[in-house]
Amino acid sequence: MKTILLSAFLFFFSATLFGQGFVANYDESKMPSYTLPDPLIFNNGVPVKNQNDWKKRRIEIVDLFENEVYGKTPAAKVHLTSKVLSENLNAFNGKAIRKEVQLKLEKDGEELLLNVLIFLPKSVKPVPLFLAYNFNGNHTVAKDPEIAITTSWLKSNGMVGNKAESSTELQRGTDVSSWPVEEIIARGYGVATVYCGDADPDFDDGFKNGVHKLFKEVRNGSSWGTIAGWAWGLSRVMDYLEKEKAVNSKQVAVLGHSRLGKAALWAGVKDPRFAIVVSNESGCGGAALSKRIYGETVERINQSFPHWFCENFRKYNRKEEDLPIDQHELLALIAPRPLYVCSAEEDRWADPKGEFLSCVNASPVYQLLGKEGFPGKDFPELNKPVTGTIGYHIRPGKHAITPYDWGCFMNFADGFFKKNRE
Repeated sequence: MKTILLSAFLFFFSATLFGQGFVANYDESKMPSYTLPDPLIFNNGVPVKNQNDWKKRRIEIVDLFENEVYGKTPAAKVHLTSKVLSENLNAFNGKAIRKEVQLKLEKDGEELLLNVLIFLPKSVKPVPLFLAYNFNGNHTVAKDPEIAITTSWLKSNGMVGNKAESSTELQRGTDVSSWPVEEIIARGYGVATVYCGDADPDFDDGFKNGVHKLFKEVRNGSSWGTIAGWAWGLSRVMDYLEKEKAVNSKQVAVLGHSRLGKAALWAGVKDPRFAIVVSNESGCGGAALSKRIYGETVERINQSFPHWFCENFRKYNRKEEDLPIDQHELLALIAPRPLYVCSAEEDRWADPKGEFLSCVNASPVYQLLGKEGFPGKDFPELNKPVTGTIGYHIRPGKHAITPYDWGCFMNFADGFFKKNRE
């Protein structure tokens, strides 16, 4: 009965909520045949033979993603200052330090404020840290009554109690299941988070607010969208973390779930300071292959969220076969740094197999650079992570980020970060 209800819901969700007449394909036998572009062949057809060749080829692939998918991030810099808004040296019954830091980004008379919530284990040495956006405000991450309630625009979300695009006290701690902070602290990691709406509001506002207002630019087909804006914001938080003495800035993992997983991947591509990149169920425009046309498609994502990507991406609505790149090449751009991708069994909209196949097809680039890459070719069993320099798992359940996922991320990071504990 549950299976029938789930199938009916998915049909209604796909056909009605995401557009008249649209029915997502969840049948592997109905996928079109496709050929993935080879990340180790130059645009002119010449093979990439060595690491020096890859440096040049990487530039080509980044240019393609900038021009055709995410848009070009402006090169101009902004002035960044920070101030501590609050600090608790005995958070979680003395187990952790909690800080709220406000970053002010200024350029050409405009300013943007990013409020960063940081939890750190008590340690005499700098600690490794996970950096990730949250969806509903810093105050939803933990029940701590001293964490400031966000004042930024907030997307209506009945699950966290807001229905009027604003935050309230009732939302405090409503998303703790996605943020097992005490477990993260106990493992010796810090965690920093920012409400994504601080960086850029998640609606089509003509790019007049958020990070885009800092740059006076005439927009064109390759101008950056919200995904690239969120990625840029993560790098500005990294600017601050490099100056935070309690954090080992050489061991910062950037992480994201769903649309914020897309942003984390692009941030990892654009900013080599992120030592590990983690994508949790990022789906179309994230880790999943676009050419499979399974679950969410290029057309559907562009119609539902026209502000996420550059306008040029719309050329590939129902024409995924014309895409000169695919998402396995996005993952390959993170090489040789460690990369972790994960999926959920019931999250067919995000195409778990397409995310897995991206890992498999990114692996040759890692191997060229002397890394293991992804060590398997067979789709893994549930709750059986497969890890090399690229890691992947699929778990039971729906579209979410869970304590199990976080445990896998930390296990993966343990293999690359030599954590300093007391």
